[in-house]
Amino acid sequence: MAFEDRFRLSSHAVIINDVGQVLLLKANYGNCAWGLPGGALEPGETIHEALLRECQEELGLEVNIHYLSGVYYHSAYQSQAFIFRCEFASAYAVIRLSHEHSEFAFHDVDTLSAVQQQRVKDCLNFNGVVVSAKF
Repeated sequence: MAFEDRFRLSSHAVIINDVGQVLLLKANYGNCAWGLPGGALEPGETIHEALLRECQEELGLEVNIHYLSGVYYHSAYQSQAFIFRCEFASAYAVIRLSHEHSEFAFHDVDTLSAVQQQRVKDCLNFNGVVVSAKF
């Protein structure tokens, strides 16, 4: 890889409800897939700053970051995704979706795609060591 080559970096939040389901958002772009809150870093941002900004933009809410649980390379997108365990900053959080998403829902972890399932399970089973994997 040359110095001028580019690839993507993104930060995503694993947010769980009281019964252990994970929050997913349905995109209005691409293949309209369900995914974790978060998105691409902007120039000059840290992975933490990007996550806080993306959650504010997509959910209309502030989140508290607990830990970074994993970094995953996605060859199809030439992308590194940073996965964080988060929670809403307020117990009275009301999600207000941005124009980028049409729906939100809490899903059972076992119903997620294989990639999403691995990332979420790694996050929820975090033992203090950040996981690294590629797809």
